[in-house]
Formats: sequence, structure tokens, C-alpha cells
Amino acid sequence: MKRPVVVKALGGAVALVLAAGCSSGDASSGSTKERPRTPPSASASASGTAAAPPAAGRVTVAGTLTEGLKSPWGLAELPGGDLLVSSRDERTITRIDGRTGAKTPLGEVPGVVPGGEGGLLGLAVRDGRVYAYLTAASDNRIVRMRYGGGAGDRLGPPEPVLTGIPKGFTHNGGRIAFGPDGMLYAGTGETGETGLAQDRESLGGKVLRMTPEGRPAPGNPFPDSVVYSYGHRNVQGLAWDADGRLWAAEFGQNTWDELNLVGAGKNYGWPEAEGKAGKRGFEDPVAQWKTSEASPSGIAYARGAIWMAGLRGERLWRVPLSGAERSGEPEAFLEGGHGRLRTVLATGGDRLWLVTSETDTRGTPGPGDDRILRLRVG
Repeated sequence: MKRPVVVKALGGAVALVLAAGCSSGDASSGSTKERPRTPPSASASASGTAAAPPAAGRVTVAGTLTEGLKSPWGLAELPGGDLLVSSRDERTITRIDGRTGAKTPLGEVPGVVPGGEGGLLGLAVRDGRVYAYLTAASDNRIVRMRYGGGAGDRLGPPEPVLTGIPKGFTHNGGRIAFGPDGMLYAGTGETGETGLAQDRESLGGKVLRMTPEGRPAPGNPFPDSVVYSYGHRNVQGLAWDADGRLWAAEFGQNTWDELNLVGAGKNYGWPEAEGKAGKRGFEDPVAQWKTSEASPSGIAYARGAIWMAGLRGERLWRVPLSGAERSGEPEAFLEGGHGRLRTVLATGGDRLWLVTSETDTRGTPGPGDDRILRLRVG
């Protein structure tokens, strides 16, 4: 295990629910008590209720929880602090002891057809079920499997929640998470067929919002539709801030990657706009990066900031927030120190889990790759 190290900024620019537990997805958590059923608002309380974070942040790499993971992608935390991690290409879900890092295979998920950027992707857990976003033979889909939560328990057979999400060799999206309203959200990609992003009848290039059973959620902007926002290229990061606003990270094409504040029914511009275009009818991102500096996947909210994992950029970005606005310039941490970074998960207070992605066929894996790192942030 590496010694703890404090890394200064290098540049500017789930819980499985038991009887009375809590639930979390890749980047959020919520209580099992009755939740409000209205969607989060992109314009809610611009001042916010959380104190503004300091202009400059810091990251401490407190150690390595586990290593030897193959193509890890989705991550969810269980009530006692253990983790579930999916393998995109191996099609498996593994339980990781949150203290020792010991790995317990839970089995292979039937029906997964890996290829390119597709396979077994995001994870979320709720009410004794593990939810998974996966690439099947004909589509991308969300399924759920019963899981008792004990160390010796196995996954039940997958039950479809939502099918018919377009699939491709690239741009499959894949992040899922339960929001503070109790609804299930999913980030999807347009599979390289750019017209899907503006087609509200398609599930590609969207942020989707649905009930845990896969039905259109109450309050959605379009009648009888799970589409929540559109005009996205490839959404792989979802997180909520302290006031319940939804943030999403997505890949640009050749110029700008984006962090967006997501609102019901809003159009984020792709393929007509990439980055801050200032075009009428399209939402501009709150932050943008050159694709060589980011290529974002997972995001999390902690200590008043969005933390964004970069694949091609091989760094962790911090975006400080003041309500619905950015309160400072993005800061880069861990640049080049751990390779490609796939998923980041907030686990309370100043603690984050960070998953590397060197074994996803685009990295340069070394001994021990891939890893889950313990971070302290501020």
C-alpha cells in the first residue's frame, strides 16, 4: 500500500437497502423514508444552503483499498461500507470489503455482450436489489437483481427495468444513480449516430428519469416518456449537490468536454453545439475542458464541489460550486499519477473512492491495475 500523500492542484482551468438502511447509486444516496416525488430543479436556490467551498482544494491519496480489477466500471457502496464493482468486459460483479479490500465474486450477469465501450456498466442499489446498466445483444438496458447483502449471498436472475436504449461500439453512456427524489436516473449516449441526441422519441443521448420499476417518473417534462433532458453526446457522470440539483458530465467530440447543470426538458445542444456555444435554445455547460485534459466519466459531490474523473486526461478535476454557479476555476489533481480514472464515489464527509481504468483496452496497465483508491478531499 502506498504511503498517504497530499497532492496540490496542478492546474486551473450504494447503499443496499435493508430494513431501515439507506440507498446510493454511483454518486448519490438517499433515505428509504418517503421522498418528495418532484424532480430536482436546475434553477433551485441559486444561493444554495451549503457554505461556499474554499477557492483552492486539496486531495490526499490515503491508500489503495484493492487492486487486480479487470475493466472496472460501476461502483456502489453497501451499508456496512463494503463496495460492489462491475467489470465491463468480464461481465461480473464483485463485492469488495471496505476495510481489507478482500474480493468476493458475486457472479456473472447473464445477457451482457461486451464490445467496444459497451458491456456491464453502471451500478446502483435499492430495496434489496442491485440495478445494472448493461449492453445486450440488441440494445443497452437497465436490469435489477435481488441481492440479500450478506457476504455469501449471490445475485438473483436479472429482471428488465428499461430496454431499448440504443447501443453502439462507442457512446453507450452507462451511469445510473438514484436521486434524492427516489427516482432512478440514467445517462445515455447517442452511439455515434448524432441525430439521436435531438430526437426526443429516442432514448439515446439523454438523461433519463424513471421509477424504480422503469416507468416514466411523475413530473417528467414529456408525456409518458422517461426522457428528462436531451441534446447530450455521451453522459457518464451523474451527481446531486447539497440542494438537490442534478449535475452531469459528458464527452465532447474533438474540442470540449462538459459539466452541465441538468434541468427538466432542457436541450444541451449536441450535435449543434459543443461546449459554450451561446446559441439560443441550448444550455451552455457550467464548465468545459479540452478533450485531452478530461474525457470525463464518473462524478461525485463532496465538500461543496463536483469531483470529476478523467480518462484521457488522467486526472481528477475539482469544480467548486456556489449554488447553481461555479465559484472558482476548475482544479486538476493526481495528474498522470494513477493513469486513466473511471469512477468516483462520495462516501460521506471528505471521503471519496476512486476507480482507475487502465485495463479498459485504452490504457497501459501495469502490475496491480486496476485499483480502488481511498481519497480525502477538501
